Amino acid sequence: MINIKENKNLNILNHSCAHLLAHAIKRLYPNAKFWVGPVIEEGFYYDIDLGDEVIKEEDLPKIEKEMKKISKSDKRITRLELSKEEALEMFKEDPYKVDLIENMNKDEVISAYKQDDFIDLCRGPHMPTTKSMKYFKLLKVSGAYYKGDSKNKMLQRIYGICFENEEDLNNHLKELEEAKLRDHRKIGKDLKLFMTHDLVGKGMPLWLPNGAMIRYNLEKYIKDKEISLGYKHVYTPSLGSVDLYKTSGHWDHYKEDMFPVMKVDDEEFVLRPMNCPHHMLVYKNDLHSYRDLPIRIGELAHDFRYESSGAVCGLERVRCMCQNDAHIFCSLDEVGEEFGNVVKLILDVYKDFGFNNYSFRLSLRGKEKEKYFDDDEMWNKAESMLRSVLTDLGLDFYEAEDEAAFYGPKLDVQVKSAIGHDVTLSTCQLDFLLPERFDLTYIDKDGTKKRPVVIHRAILGTLDRFTAFLLEETKGVLPLWLSPVQVNIIPVNNEYHLRYAKEIETKLKENNIRVEVDDREEKVSYKMRESVTRKIPITLILGDKEKDNNNISYRRYGSEETVTVSEDDFIVLLNNEIKSYR
Repeated sequence: MINIKENKNLNILNHSCAHLLAHAIKRLYPNAKFWVGPVIEEGFYYDIDLGDEVIKEEDLPKIEKEMKKISKSDKRITRLELSKEEALEMFKEDPYKVDLIENMNKDEVISAYKQDDFIDLCRGPHMPTTKSMKYFKLLKVSGAYYKGDSKNKMLQRIYGICFENEEDLNNHLKELEEAKLRDHRKIGKDLKLFMTHDLVGKGMPLWLPNGAMIRYNLEKYIKDKEISLGYKHVYTPSLGSVDLYKTSGHWDHYKEDMFPVMKVDDEEFVLRPMNCPHHMLVYKNDLHSYRDLPIRIGELAHDFRYESSGAVCGLERVRCMCQNDAHIFCSLDEVGEEFGNVVKLILDVYKDFGFNNYSFRLSLRGKEKEKYFDDDEMWNKAESMLRSVLTDLGLDFYEAEDEAAFYGPKLDVQVKSAIGHDVTLSTCQLDFLLPERFDLTYIDKDGTKKRPVVIHRAILGTLDRFTAFLLEETKGVLPLWLSPVQVNIIPVNNEYHLRYAKEIETKLKENNIRVEVDDREEKVSYKMRESVTRKIPITLILGDKEKDNNNISYRRYGSEETVTVSEDDFIVLLNNEIKSYR
């Protein structure tokens, strides 16, 4: 999907359309007061205070009709320049505009834009006339706190989008409909993968049996790969003392993203937001020689981060997550090879899942240095080394400031989702700081103590976000190895074929195939449709021919072709497909 904010022409068009929306609202709701109406990636919105009146989705066509009336009038849009005093007088009836004006510099030139009988405070620029905004659509309405603060009044936010021609608008609306079908929250509900409940809390999903099976297989998949590459897995507590995070530096740089402190006896604990401090202590538990390095410590760990209630979204953005985390402790000379091995693992995983639309981002420290650990020499060294490693690996990467972790630069793998979201899936970070903070050492060849370098890496990222991304990529049509139910058996007639169906079920279970038998007294066609609705990869239809010849007849999801094979060949086929992660 196109990024409206980054497209110069569409940016101006959508900003002007936000004013067209406000104009229509003012005509329909004369007492309306307006906060801000910015352009965003997906179009525009306007935050409005309507007092006791509430706009619902069914009211949007009425507002669109008024917008079209104003657009057809083809009124010229003119810029007005005002002093602060003039602006305060002009907008004295709107406390939100007054707040904006009062926070401007005294000598700043304040501009407003006039179209017919409507004037709105704005820096601009705008389209020349109202007729320019012909091809628009209001998309949804939601609530938004004034200034994003939950202590303030809830305003009504109306979203919309505008294009230069009808074809582009229609194409975009089709893409939005496709995105709705791919929304992992809808898929998760339809396939009974996960749920949320206010009694548990926002941002804390409950994985249902089907979703739990997906997650189990993802965990097994990545752990098997890591173990084969020499990773040692551990389990560490989901809590840590405040002193632990003061030692690591997270307390000073990450405290606002943590849950509140819990006091137990004389100790203070927090739910951990990440696992690296725990893993530093796991490393420090033993004396290490250069011969031991690199040491790769992995964990599928539960982390907890405070996200605002408005930011949480299904599995994509949560407050409790399971992270595919690992830390590699190595010498300075081993950084290049170990970093390269992590990149190879990432590419290997993406190949298994068929991910192709990704890019590598070198995330660097930003200009606001107070957000990062204060050590220019360390940062320059780490950024220079990471840049050199990526260049030596031959990776095509781009650089982005102010995206680093507080303790060091990192490589982020940015993946474009099927619904247009730019998602960070995998990360690999270079860290000279935490080994210093925790006084980590190893004995080098010359018998002296040396400081290891730490590489932080997450291949699947969090299993929650990875699952959300995967569901949207596949529309919930998962590969055989990952599907909660791999085979659905439908006997043509329970009286004559159910026993054979049960025999096949037993054989498949003996081969660790996840299988169900649909023995309900329903028509075969109905059962087939439901199997498709549940997106089960393979459905067996067992009747007289199959029973008499010890055969299997099956259909794959999305195919009308029925294939008949022997029982043994069918089991070999399934096992080969599962093992190959196809």
